[in-house]
Amino acid sequence: MEAKTQTYFFPDDGRIPNHPEYPLVVYQNAIKNTSQAERIVTRHGWSNSWLGSVFPYHHYHSNTHEVLIAVRGEAVIQFGGEKGAVITFKTGDAVVIPAGVGHKKLSSSPDFTDLGAYPGGIQYDMKTGKPDEREEAVKQIKKAALPANDPITGKREPLLEIWVK
Repeated sequence: MEAKTQTYFFPDDGRIPNHPEYPLVVYQNAIKNTSQAERIVTRHGWSNSWLGSVFPYHHYHSNTHEVLIAVRGEAVIQFGGEKGAVITFKTGDAVVIPAGVGHKKLSSSPDFTDLGAYPGGIQYDMKTGKPDEREEAVKQIKKAALPANDPITGKREPLLEIWVK
């Protein structure tokens, strides 16, 4: 069964820049055996992974894109800043967050755990929307390299087919 994808585009909200071209891509039921999540994304060129949760405040990474996979439990996450989309993220779901797109955990089940990874294992930066970080962050977002592969499928599609139109 192929994962169902949805896309969300977020404009710059003045605090969280979001990405000027790429939408957030949500994959529902992307991974059946979530114990294999790290192995799958690593095989597809996404590494520097971690297991944990999403911070409970708006933040973003200006220098890289990020994949998140819900490996246990569920969470409600807001993407795109204060006026962004509120998405329920359940075990087996994945989301590819373009550089600059804000994300914040609003609530979660006690057992919620997700895996994060980055294309090419890039060491991500951490931005929270402070005015003094904005100018450099906007430059970095535009320079963030396209990943070689979709982290879930290992192919161009669906991610690069969506992003490179």
